[in-house]
Amino acid sequence: MSDRGTRWTTALSLAAGLAAMLARFVAPAPTLAQSTHGVGLLRATASMHMARAAHTATTLSTGDVLILGGFTGKESDIAQAELFDSRAEKFVPVAHLRDPRHSHAATRLSDGQILITGGMAADKEYLATAELYNPVTRTFRTAGRMTMARAGHEAVLLDDGRVLLVGGVGAGWTFLATAEIFDPRTGLFSETGSMSEPRESHAAVKLNDGRVLIAGGHSGRRAAAIISRTAEIFDPNTGQFQQAAQMGIRRHKHDAVGLRDGRVFIAGGADERDNEGVYSGAEVFDPATRRFEATADMRFGRYKHRGTAFLLSSGRLLLAGGATHAEEYDPLTGESAVVGGDIRMAGQFSAAALLAGERVLITGGYGDGTGPRSSAWIYEPVRVRVR
Repeated sequence: MSDRGTRWTTALSLAAGLAAMLARFVAPAPTLAQSTHGVGLLRATASMHMARAAHTATTLSTGDVLILGGFTGKESDIAQAELFDSRAEKFVPVAHLRDPRHSHAATRLSDGQILITGGMAADKEYLATAELYNPVTRTFRTAGRMTMARAGHEAVLLDDGRVLLVGGVGAGWTFLATAEIFDPRTGLFSETGSMSEPRESHAAVKLNDGRVLIAGGHSGRRAAAIISRTAEIFDPNTGQFQQAAQMGIRRHKHDAVGLRDGRVFIAGGADERDNEGVYSGAEVFDPATRRFEATADMRFGRYKHRGTAFLLSSGRLLLAGGATHAEEYDPLTGESAVVGGDIRMAGQFSAAALLAGERVLITGGYGDGTGPRSSAWIYEPVRVRVR
């Protein structure tokens, strides 16, 4: 081989070696099955038929999702319900609610029906009415009256099939410390013990032993708002609340989700300044010690994101609401990664529900400079890495 050929061969070998070295450090372009962070991806799906915020999204036993109520940019209530077909990935209108409402609660009962309680009507009337949605007939029927009107309350399915309704706001802008229970066997609501203080924009999570943790919230409006850092535990056997330790900071409009080990993760929220005082901080409640401990911050400040945190089979958390981007958070290590995909969500007062295969449907909300949106997105967990 000539000297020129030798030089070309050597140059090509060096170039190939350099390319191989660079390949170790340069990540391939992400695909649908691989995010740049090694976590799931967020993608847009079909839009709802109506823009909604402060609505609910509830997974049915079929795997489809029932979308209920909410308000539009004019804060008028929405009577039309719609169903997200999880296989076809489209929204289908279903029957109208008997009472249009927003800031209500929707709870799937043991028999698969959906209990819809309270909320606020278009004329800002607080509702004491309740309805049941039958997923077989796709119709609503009345389900009696609550012991009092309430909106912005929390609803928790108890181990015995009853539903605890706690706190919220009632007639005359009254902040409620009261609670009540719906018994599907009788179809009646009945009073139970009251909390030590009134709460709206609080969080409620059922513990592994069947009791319910209630944390944070506020009473009063705007400049008169009092943000709480206290927590209480409801015992369904006695029907009474007992005080637990206080959280590290005052929070309202936060979210909470149970962890594998029985602890509860408390995410975000805000202080009296609302959007100017949003928290990226989090803490964990340990029912064994009845105490809260601070944990690592989230990537984003999040508030107005009730019901948008999900525990994945990996033990990580998907935090899907309260900000324009979702993230996966490891509660054991405190590590967090932004969910992939070029998506900016509305963030506030959106509604989310779990789909088959650990996918998550996220719908509507407002924020990021927009009013209520009809947009919807799907979180896809990473299963296969495509190279």
